[in-house]
Amino acid sequence: QKKKELDSLARIQDLFNCYEQALELYPNDEVICNSMGEHLFRMGFRDEAAGYFHKAVKLNPDFADAKENFYRVANWLVERWHFIMLNDTKRNLTYLKAIENAVRSGCKSVLDIGTGTGILSMFAKKAGASFVYACELSKTMYELACDVIAANNMESEIKLLHLKSLDIEIPKHIPERVSLIVTETVDAGLFGEGIVESLIHAWEHLLLQPKPKNQDVSTGDYGRVIPASATIFGMAVECKEIRRHHRVEMQEVAGVCLSNSVQFFSPTYASAGSEETVEPYTTEKLSRIPGGYVPLTEPCQVMTVDFNNLQELKSLAARKPWKLSLPVTERGILDAVVVWFVLQLDDEHALSTSPSEETCWEQAVYPVQGLLDYSVKTGDTVVMEVCCQDCYLKIQKISSLTSECGMDFSDQDDMLSLGNEAELCNALAGLQTTSKQDGNAQVCVLESTEIALLNNVLYHECFKAAMGKVLLALNPSKDLQSMDVDGHGSRVNLQESQNKSSLDAAPDPLYILDVSEGFSILPVIAGKLGPVRAYSSIEKEQHQAALNVIAEANHFPKETLEFWLSHLEDENVVLQRPKSDKLWSIIILDVIETSGLIQQEVMEKAAISRCLLHSGGKIFPQYVLVYGMLVESESLLLESAVQGTEPTLGFNIAPFINQFKVPVRVYLDLSTLPCLPLSKPAELLRLDLMNPLLNSSSREVKVQICKSGQVTAIPFWYHIHLDEDHSLNTSDESSHWNQAAVVLDEPIQVQVGDELVLDVQHHKSNISITVKW
Repeated sequence: QKKKELDSLARIQDLFNCYEQALELYPNDEVICNSMGEHLFRMGFRDEAAGYFHKAVKLNPDFADAKENFYRVANWLVERWHFIMLNDTKRNLTYLKAIENAVRSGCKSVLDIGTGTGILSMFAKKAGASFVYACELSKTMYELACDVIAANNMESEIKLLHLKSLDIEIPKHIPERVSLIVTETVDAGLFGEGIVESLIHAWEHLLLQPKPKNQDVSTGDYGRVIPASATIFGMAVECKEIRRHHRVEMQEVAGVCLSNSVQFFSPTYASAGSEETVEPYTTEKLSRIPGGYVPLTEPCQVMTVDFNNLQELKSLAARKPWKLSLPVTERGILDAVVVWFVLQLDDEHALSTSPSEETCWEQAVYPVQGLLDYSVKTGDTVVMEVCCQDCYLKIQKISSLTSECGMDFSDQDDMLSLGNEAELCNALAGLQTTSKQDGNAQVCVLESTEIALLNNVLYHECFKAAMGKVLLALNPSKDLQSMDVDGHGSRVNLQESQNKSSLDAAPDPLYILDVSEGFSILPVIAGKLGPVRAYSSIEKEQHQAALNVIAEANHFPKETLEFWLSHLEDENVVLQRPKSDKLWSIIILDVIETSGLIQQEVMEKAAISRCLLHSGGKIFPQYVLVYGMLVESESLLLESAVQGTEPTLGFNIAPFINQFKVPVRVYLDLSTLPCLPLSKPAELLRLDLMNPLLNSSSREVKVQICKSGQVTAIPFWYHIHLDEDHSLNTSDESSHWNQAAVVLDEPIQVQVGDELVLDVQHHKSNISITVKW
């Protein structure tokens, strides 16, 4: 194994040497730049890859491959929240005022930790600070900040360091300790970007001593931090959208029994007990979550933290987990605890990330998993454990105590009901009975989109019916007549046909290959349809084990289900045919990413698949229709690019960060996107996997305007046709897919009755839509 690794490392080194030589000879060859970027990206060097893609696009703005690569990587590098934050005038103004106050009261030297675009450093300089230093770890953001600061004529006044703050040394990088640190290295869960670690280091090595309490001395000789402190709040909520992404609610899907011997969890649950540092929460903008949410408790104060107190910061990580209990004020289903905070920049300026505020922030969401009963009623109590392990805020062991437990919280402080420690511990010990701890169950951790897929009944029923139709056509023998295709057939007959189909008996099994992404039970559904051999391309051992348990629970003969990648030397030949000379009867491909984009290389996979099909065999889906409509949406503009200099308080930032704006926004939910539809949905494109002659790489579509306004974006989604009778709509409420939208560079003013022509181009997996009059 070690030798294999060394060999592959040596080959990688050789490969990069070749590229470097090629680039020396042809420094302006966009194809070499793009290719180098692709290899770097595959190996996880996103920052470096972006540089090569960016260069390739600059060399040839029409080079489609490089453009698509750059857009995909730009989404990673310059995260979309940079745009949203820079467009948030209130947030920028509050930081500016707090920094002005600090500089006026004597803070003359400033260090900006995690400077991003450099805006806080420029605020400090504008406020009159004598010395301003800024550090940024990301190469892309560091270079961007250099450009921004130069464009605002401050390059001689702000010293930028391409370092993380933990590596800054005095006097090597900055001459002496500073009197003010400004930072906004906070995420939705407050601590997730390492603010505690970096401030402990800063107080010990980079900041002047804090001002002694109750001493009236000039501020200049003392150190301080903006933000000064934070208060974290939490409440329990019912939310169907969170539930369907974190709990498998089905006992049976399309006739397949999901065994009790498998417990499915999402990654946030897995992090609670593991040593690994997995982010213990997801994030949501609750004000825009599909289907909304219901508060089950009052908001409660979870904890406070003083960023100007070194001892308190140091004790955070070492602090033992503490218990918190919230009285239930509304009957419902306990789906999650959501958390937000108020960031106190100084004595008079604060920013809140509460779901009820109009803010650029999302909230941290801790889904509730692993309980036997999730229903709560007034008088019950939601209990949880809070800690700050790994510099993350963790809320774990969330469960509910019924009012019958006899715990009385009535005499407690309304804001923070902590309960009698001993009484609470006893009650928590008794809780184990309500927790779904089956020691023998196979634990299977799935991504939240995979859980949403398992909960998508329509998807599985649709595949079952379409697969049944193909199998019946290919093998119209008596055995298949009893198939449970419509979900109402006799299980007994079906089981007999299964047993008859063991390898030595007729009829010959039909071969089905599922190469859809992630965890998929489609091979098991196929196995219930009669004499088939179903091959799954699932890779993770944990997922294979779970699928085997489900196959067993559905009384499969051992040879019905096989894991295809364990037969293959090389993953790249995943579509090859089985060792016997059989061809595939059905090949299931994943055409759409959950982000709302078309999967890369899907048309190439379809071309290979067509050569490997049995006569009468089918690829699923057989074709996909792309739909889109014209909308006016202010929020899409704010999330896609910085709008002028007004929100950034006169600083020239927009042209630089907007180089990283991506024309296609992904992971949207159209049902809650604030937008005004200006046209009806129109079919934009057909992608045919079975009959490529029906595909065209470009077409023009006329769209009628039905409401006057400004066209700012074109959201698009897909109708996935398994065959003529069975299709799935990726914008359905039950869909595990998100949608995407093309955001126009310039809004277009339209009147009712106008007709716009859309030029739709399809290149590989990239769709571009431009508007013509």
